[in-house]
Amino acid sequence: MTDLADLWLLSILTLDATIRVAAPLILCAMAGLFSERSGVVDIGLEGKMLAGAFAAAATAYVTGNAWLGLLAAMAVSTALAMLHGFACITHRGDQVVSGVAINVLVAGLTIVLGIAWFSQGGQTPPLASDGRFRALVWPFATAVREVPVIGQLYAEVISGHNILVYVALLSVPFNWWVVYRTRFGLRLRAVGESPSAVDTAGISVTFLRYRALLFTGALCGIAGAYLSTAQSAAFVRDMTAGKGYIALAALIFGKWRPVPALMACLLFGFLDAVATRLQGVEIPGIGRAPVALIQALPYALTVILLAGFIGKAIAPRAIGVPYVKER
Repeated sequence: MTDLADLWLLSILTLDATIRVAAPLILCAMAGLFSERSGVVDIGLEGKMLAGAFAAAATAYVTGNAWLGLLAAMAVSTALAMLHGFACITHRGDQVVSGVAINVLVAGLTIVLGIAWFSQGGQTPPLASDGRFRALVWPFATAVREVPVIGQLYAEVISGHNILVYVALLSVPFNWWVVYRTRFGLRLRAVGESPSAVDTAGISVTFLRYRALLFTGALCGIAGAYLSTAQSAAFVRDMTAGKGYIALAALIFGKWRPVPALMACLLFGFLDAVATRLQGVEIPGIGRAPVALIQALPYALTVILLAGFIGKAIAPRAIGVPYVKER
């Protein structure tokens, strides 16, 4: 019984860690869903998330208010999304090049501003308690912790997360509702498949894609704020560590649909959580696995998914193609 209890507790703690690690991936994947469903390739998810993380930490440190940091992150990320739209929608530039340019720009600019403003090698000082999003303890979580099975599940997995984790989970049904149950969502899916048909119906393709990028920027900003003011207590250089690319891989693996993309993000989060717990652990028949090999598991899966080894993902037909209005 003791072994079973220990195994159950380990499973609960791993699931808890999976949700925490997957939260920024979920937000970023849902952000990318809006832009890519509208026909705009968004390699710049990584840069927008990194910019949001820096803006959130810097603002929260100066003001001592995590909510102001969140608003700053959303504002900065949305501004970058509009910059991407200006380059790709208005001026019909190459969408991949624009996204990569945003990633490179933000990677350098956050370090420069961090050194100029805080003189700490490109990172922000540690945040005080009010500058962070703290864990929320649900009613009776402490009282029912000792209840077998259900008590630990409620206390560890359902309760005890910060508010941005719940926002990440709620973003999935929100995205599903917007994309599949609203007029805007119908038009969003249509413009990603046949923008000329949308234009013929008298709907502005440009305005519709810009509105989609507004959602993308806001969600990327929340993802960035989560990294620096909820999961961590400061901004450090390149703290996104490829999470934007992983989220994009999850979106592709999920075939540009909210729920399958969520499952892919949880898979990545699970691998990351397991990798953390396996560091320094003796594996029967294998021995102690190298730390670098374990840490590479999520990124290796990203390469596998993007290489198309698992299923075939069919993108929206108009994705990556600038729309030129017929006269």
